[in-house]
Amino acid sequence: MDPNILVCAHCGFENPLKANFCVECGTKLEVRCQSCGKENPPNHKFCFECGGKLGKSADVKVDKALNLSEPQSYIPKHLADKILVNRASLEGERKLITVLFADATSFTALSEKLDPEEVRTLMNQALRLIIDQVHHYEGTINKFTGDGVMALFGAPIAQEDHAYRSVSSALGIQKAIRLYGEELKLEQGIDFKMRIGINTGLVVVGSIGNDLSMEYTAMGDTVNLASRLEGLAEPGSVLISESTYKLVKDYFECIPLEEASVKGKSQPVKAFSVIGTTGRKVRFDLSLEHGLTKFVGREKELGLIKDSLEKVKEGHGQIICIIGEAGLGKSRLVHEFKTTLRDEDVSYLEGNCISYGKSFSYLPIIEILKNSFEIDDRDDDDLIKAKVEIAT
Repeated sequence: MDPNILVCAHCGFENPLKANFCVECGTKLEVRCQSCGKENPPNHKFCFECGGKLGKSADVKVDKALNLSEPQSYIPKHLADKILVNRASLEGERKLITVLFADATSFTALSEKLDPEEVRTLMNQALRLIIDQVHHYEGTINKFTGDGVMALFGAPIAQEDHAYRSVSSALGIQKAIRLYGEELKLEQGIDFKMRIGINTGLVVVGSIGNDLSMEYTAMGDTVNLASRLEGLAEPGSVLISESTYKLVKDYFECIPLEEASVKGKSQPVKAFSVIGTTGRKVRFDLSLEHGLTKFVGREKELGLIKDSLEKVKEGHGQIICIIGEAGLGKSRLVHEFKTTLRDEDVSYLEGNCISYGKSFSYLPIIEILKNSFEIDDRDDDDLIKAKVEIAT
């Protein structure tokens, strides 16, 4: 390695030796002493703790180990604020939620093969990927299981689409872990995969501490069944219960599996393996497939939108904001306007805003691009590039 550069452990960018922060991602750069482990400023030649020489091969340490015992250290602030503001009304409440278990396969064999420090580093990176996907969909990590996590959707943050979010999160986890596993396979010859099990059922919310630690009491077998399904899942797959399947079947492609005997259940349980999305992202898509009722009573609003279209044709940009309570027909109004464009020499681009998309930068723009290039969520990078090249 060039002694005049510092490689950022977070993004891999090569920085000049005098840099204190990565010029690519802004992460603080520190050199770890190989003798005592003390972190030193990047321009030090000798450790100020033990006097040991900071050689060319000294590690750049910026990615501290996860502190799994302190939820506030990894829960994003916007989620933490929601939890703390609503905790008084949540404690003791009986709620329908979705539970997700993710677990590394062959963890015992992996632990025997690698040094404990290597295992910790490997698992910390995997846990970060899992945490990111769970928080993307506003789920919460209820506990860490050593080689995996238990996550909740629908509590302590209320979500009417918690089952949908949990399955979306699971697919995101598997995609991230698959890419991570490919790196490990190439660099260390390690076959690293995760199993995921999901179930929807009732729990009672327990106490929520100032440090965001949470306790839940399972009603029936809500948590146990999710854990059992995770154990039945094939490496790299997502297995969901029948109760979860009923809530998400219109949004995800699932394959029914043979009924399986599960410990603690007197009867075999039905399980479904999730393959991917169906492409439907909003409930209005389902309404279109099932057929719409007659459009009545929105002539004035539709007329206003058409007037704005005429101004656009004249070269005057327009912005229209449609506001209303859930179920009043906002999506239907937009749909009816789009049908009027069939006889117009007008091209339009469309992207959806979704309930869990607040943490996704430029989500509507991304949706517009994906729709325009006919990109599916299951497409890999090579296929995406090919579709873009063909379209352009």
